[in-house]
Amino acid sequence: MTEVPVVIVGAGPTGLTAATLLAQYGVECLVLDRWETIYPQPRAVHLDDEVCRILGRLGLFDEFSKISWRCNGLRLVDRDLHVLAEFERDAANGRHGYPEASMFDQPELEALLRNGLERHPAATVRGGAEVTSLAPEAGGVRVTFTESGRPGSVRARYVLGCDGANSLVRTSIGAVMRDLGFTQRWLVADVRTDAELGAWEGVHQVSDPVRAATYMRVGANRHRWEFQLADGETADGYREPADLLPLIKPWTRDVPAAELDVVRVAEYTFRAQVADRWRDRRVFLLGDAAHLTPPFIGQGMGAGLRDAVNLAWKLAGVLDGTLPETVLGTYEPERKPHATTMIRLAKLMGTAMTEGGDFGTFIRRVAAPRLHRVPGLRGRVLETETPPLRRSALVRRPRLRRSLAGRQCPNAPVDGGRRLDDVAAGRFAVVTTTEPSPTQRADVEQRGAVLVVARPGSPLHRWLRRGFAVVRPDGTVHSAGRDLAALRAALPVRRAPVTTLGGNPRR
Repeated sequence: MTEVPVVIVGAGPTGLTAATLLAQYGVECLVLDRWETIYPQPRAVHLDDEVCRILGRLGLFDEFSKISWRCNGLRLVDRDLHVLAEFERDAANGRHGYPEASMFDQPELEALLRNGLERHPAATVRGGAEVTSLAPEAGGVRVTFTESGRPGSVRARYVLGCDGANSLVRTSIGAVMRDLGFTQRWLVADVRTDAELGAWEGVHQVSDPVRAATYMRVGANRHRWEFQLADGETADGYREPADLLPLIKPWTRDVPAAELDVVRVAEYTFRAQVADRWRDRRVFLLGDAAHLTPPFIGQGMGAGLRDAVNLAWKLAGVLDGTLPETVLGTYEPERKPHATTMIRLAKLMGTAMTEGGDFGTFIRRVAAPRLHRVPGLRGRVLETETPPLRRSALVRRPRLRRSLAGRQCPNAPVDGGRRLDDVAAGRFAVVTTTEPSPTQRADVEQRGAVLVVARPGSPLHRWLRRGFAVVRPDGTVHSAGRDLAALRAALPVRRAPVTTLGGNPRR
């Protein structure tokens, strides 16, 4: 293989998701990863319903549900594990038709993503292939790598840098990380046990001025603890079970030490950073190569998958000629502000829950139990919907009034027991509360879009209320209007890219 439409550098969750989405559109892509096989250590542990919706588009959610653990939400507790506040999540179905919080073991998820990608002949993964340089060429990029000690190269029309926090792709395009002013060192411990701990099935955020901590169950026999490290401490001081077990004793006091298998002890520095630019001509940054977030709202991996679903359909449309190349210029303006907002929220939550010493703990003890009394605040804390995308050529938001444009259309049930993503199957969709004329219906279909009539009383009708919405292949509302007469001008393409495999949302 000497030339390929897309080369993806990095076979982590972001890279594998991007490859699968592109392959569904029939786009040939090559994934190069420096690891021979799946990286074995657990890292990310949480996905929300919006990101599970992406797994549904990959046709993998049913398999994911078998390896994931439903999470009931978040409890803010004091050092003695007394509950200060509780924020519940829907462990069955959120607005997108998926659990609002799912826990998992990352190596298992990556194995699922790789197996799913193997179903698509358009995609190839090559492990043990470390990219060493990128060089722009006329109409493409030359990607040089070493594989099993031998040099190799491939020409790509586009390159996606999904190669993590120490991204070579980011360095090659001259992008740098901008710090958002948050750095904390934490000890992360993963433990396996068949014993039942009897703890509440959700995330425990421990507000302790001496040592802030987090606990969560991530599987049938897997548990994750995170402890903030003091100055001078390192993970090396806790690698022996005898040193680690006193930290987790509040949750495991009735479990014999012999029944606790310490899978991993590691030190992480939680950072808040965003790359100053995410694109250089035909090269794009996604995932940790473009942004790093503290883990306090569980959106690190999810942000990378959102990058992939935002860019893949645009790239597929450009490659098959159904979209102009200019649409690729919407990727960074849409994703960068959204990711930055989520990182700032994670930073705020982390600061509010872990800092301030004894005074901060006192404030949390007094304020947390009363949060539900603040008008609108509890709803915002519990709402899993993320901020709308900003205006772009593919998000037509009015400047002076509210609009659905930029928001995610709910993956709501439609006719025949299917959900919106089933019907759209990777194409544009027009959701309308009024019956279109035969001419309007024909115009939508000729452009390769799907027409969905939201019947009175249905979830989509309650969401839209009146008029129509043009929904992009990634579920984002492109534009919305009151009168179907304006629909023709609102549809952004003459023909949408055709996917070879639709999503598989949970019904």
